[in-house]
Amino acid sequence: MFLAVRAAVREEFSPVSETQDPHVTQSAEAVKSTKFVYDFTEGNKDLKDLLGGKGANLAEMTNLGLPVPPGFTITTEACKEYLESGAEPAALRAEVSGHLDALERRMGKRLGQADNPLLVSVRSGAKFSMPGMMDTVLNIGLSDESVNGLAQQAGSERFAWDSYRRLIQMFGKTVLGVDGDLFEEALEEAKRAKGVKVDVELDAADMKKLVGQFKEIVSKETGREFPQDPREQMDLAVRAVFESWNTDRAKLYRRQERIPGDLGTAVNVCSMVFGNLGPDSGTGVAFTRDPASGHQGVYGDYLQDAQGEDVVAGIRNTVPLADLEQLDKKSYDELMQIMETLETHYKDLCDIEFTIERGKLWMLQTRVGKRTAGAAFRIATQLVDQGLIDEAEALQRVNGAQLAQLMFPRFDEKAKTELLGRGIAASPGAAVGKAVFDSYTAVKWSRSGEKVILIRRETNPDDLNGMISAEGILTSRGGKTSHAAVVARGMGKTCVCGAEELEVDTKRRCLTAPGGVVIEEGDVVSIDGSTGKIYLGEVPVVPSPVVEYFEGRMHAGADDADELVKAVHRIMAYADRVRRLRVRANADNAEDAARARRFGAQGIGLCRTEHMFLGERREMVEHLILADTEEEREAALSELLPLQKGDFVELFESMDGLPVTVRLLDPPLHEFLPDITELSVRVALAESRKDSNENDLRLLQAVHRLHEQNPMLGLRGVRLGLVIPGLFAMQVRAIAEAAAERRAAKGDPRAEIMIPLVGTVQELEIVREEAEQVIAEVERAHGVDLGLTLGTMIELPRAALTAGQIAESADFFSFGTNDLTQTVWGFSRDDVEASFFTAYLEKGIFGVSPFETIDKDGVGSLVRNAAEAGRATRPDLKLGVCGEHGGDPESVHFFHEVGLDYVSCSPFRIPVARLEAGRAAAESKGSDSR
Repeated sequence: MFLAVRAAVREEFSPVSETQDPHVTQSAEAVKSTKFVYDFTEGNKDLKDLLGGKGANLAEMTNLGLPVPPGFTITTEACKEYLESGAEPAALRAEVSGHLDALERRMGKRLGQADNPLLVSVRSGAKFSMPGMMDTVLNIGLSDESVNGLAQQAGSERFAWDSYRRLIQMFGKTVLGVDGDLFEEALEEAKRAKGVKVDVELDAADMKKLVGQFKEIVSKETGREFPQDPREQMDLAVRAVFESWNTDRAKLYRRQERIPGDLGTAVNVCSMVFGNLGPDSGTGVAFTRDPASGHQGVYGDYLQDAQGEDVVAGIRNTVPLADLEQLDKKSYDELMQIMETLETHYKDLCDIEFTIERGKLWMLQTRVGKRTAGAAFRIATQLVDQGLIDEAEALQRVNGAQLAQLMFPRFDEKAKTELLGRGIAASPGAAVGKAVFDSYTAVKWSRSGEKVILIRRETNPDDLNGMISAEGILTSRGGKTSHAAVVARGMGKTCVCGAEELEVDTKRRCLTAPGGVVIEEGDVVSIDGSTGKIYLGEVPVVPSPVVEYFEGRMHAGADDADELVKAVHRIMAYADRVRRLRVRANADNAEDAARARRFGAQGIGLCRTEHMFLGERREMVEHLILADTEEEREAALSELLPLQKGDFVELFESMDGLPVTVRLLDPPLHEFLPDITELSVRVALAESRKDSNENDLRLLQAVHRLHEQNPMLGLRGVRLGLVIPGLFAMQVRAIAEAAAERRAAKGDPRAEIMIPLVGTVQELEIVREEAEQVIAEVERAHGVDLGLTLGTMIELPRAALTAGQIAESADFFSFGTNDLTQTVWGFSRDDVEASFFTAYLEKGIFGVSPFETIDKDGVGSLVRNAAEAGRATRPDLKLGVCGEHGGDPESVHFFHEVGLDYVSCSPFRIPVARLEAGRAAAESKGSDSR
């Protein structure tokens, strides 16, 4: 299918050469709907939507007077029109011709002319960085004729034929859909025949022979000859870049990074500069700070006598950027100055691609660089100290997902380990898993519940599925700027690259370490992305210092405090100062409550009382369910009351002075009874022995009586309180008496009673009336005013739609977005996530699971409307959320926007919610000021 599409593309183009009138520059606003091509001199860094990140930044560097090879950018609008209609915009060809003509005049040479050829690169460039996911073709314009002109122009026959074989290889794979392994195998065979290890050791004759072999591969695989017309090459390459926006790997990466699928990619056509002209040439990638740690210094990779793809592909091991000072001090000094200029201008870590052509430095790309979570926090505070950004901007430079990464455990330095080798620490973390040597196996094993480490010589974009599935990535080639390193950092995956001492054999599916130690597929290995160390077997882990800080075991002000901890402390302190949303915890016992408080919880937003009925107390619930008379029921409730009260006393003590929202019993009663199959077998066996147990028989009858086809939409929540007399009254009394006891002990209990699954105000009115009577009795008995409030959980669509009525009998709403998502979508969470959610995500129906991030258009709309209607009835109505979304970064921003008072989440997610609540407030304030 792919080749058929490519063939259709080839037939549509004809090798023609046009010369158009010189392009007339107009403002972006005036021509946005009709102008599809911008010269590098026209754009700027703020036009990323139109020019993509690469094009916008090439324009910005040009504006700064930096040495950028001339070129032009075809806009994302052209790509979107092409993808929608299957054809380029009618005006595009003429615009490209006009810009190409202007470029040729500026360079004093024509595209692909025989004696003095202009060569160009055609490179993708979306708004958001997608490293390696889309297509690039270099050396466009070379042909059987112009290769000789390039050799004469450069004074190097080997260089010219090397450039030509690179074009055929990239063009054949990228544009014509030829299997790239065919070219690689031919190249490897040429090296074997010559007895050399790297391609730079092949001479001009070898390269010329390879060109012939590569052309034969193209002819055999596609049924046509490699195109000799330079304009046809360029036009086909542009289309290939457009189409690469919708490749499977690009779609997968966008889903992983939550990049919208309708943005399209720009295409950058840039005059070629060559790093493969000999030892005085080369190519590299540089960072203005270490993207792994955030430390300032000279970071990056350099490769002599190479083109840019050689560095990021990781196929040859680079030298550290610092070595460039010895190899070419003039270019090194100029690069250092440019790096300082760019970091000051962008006020952030910059990722830079450059080429040196015979001692002349050229800038090929810059962008705000991807970084690890730790580097993000360090860099943000460093830039504040340098006066480049303020605290509000620093807060926007980090996010909750990064903070969550920093809270993961790390390897125990005191543990006994067996070191296999060491590579480059490319992306930090402690990853343990079974060794796998291809992406297919990584995906297959991970879906079976196995944790895996993906081991490759080097990764390429086709490995993305495996990289996502793996706990960590290990490669024997490449550096901090290789594909594996860049993608891993973006995903927050642990990665060790360039472990040269390890021999990776993907065909035999094994790794050989120094000393002859062999790791077969399935053997467990551990990799440390912070040190680059690789270990045999499973290395134990210890808590992160960031977790120790949040739990109060590490003081951020101490002299020996971790630098990262200090950075996290500063940013969290600012987030806490500016946020409006309060952050509570979902906690059901005193231990969880105490931990949540250490993590910064400002109360409990959800105490699930059903969790208090498990274990030994399950039998007491059985007594309640089996009660045949009012006396038996009262006895069962009396048995539970003191236990419930004791639980609440401990909880209120742990959260003294802070609100505690207690949800009355919510799940169906059958959840407290034995499994029906297990119980049936037990009864049957007992009957066969003629020693049947009367209690088991009664339990079985109760299980059958309470059985429901869909219990989550059956007898649960408020319905239990209405159907089983005294159940909710017992729980309310336990809460009230616990609060009274804490008052007597000079405590400050602030209990809030929440009635679950209300669908109509009448349900709430009945339960509230009963609860108020119980509370009044306790207050009279103890002579105190407990100040208890009663509210409800909004978790049914009808409750959200009638929120104005329900607010008449509620002091607060807490949105139960887990159940609200289930009932709005008609999903059973326990079933659908394992059955068809993967297909929905792959097909783009979901960008992310609606159980992970709130569905703003559906569920979110109900939340917004219910909040507005509730407060229209009762302006002082307290609003919160206690579903899983309360700890999700994106959802927290939505809850801030709709005006909730607090979010509630699991204790471990509290720091994340605090940070995101601060970011939401700072972002909102920034928008208001603009």
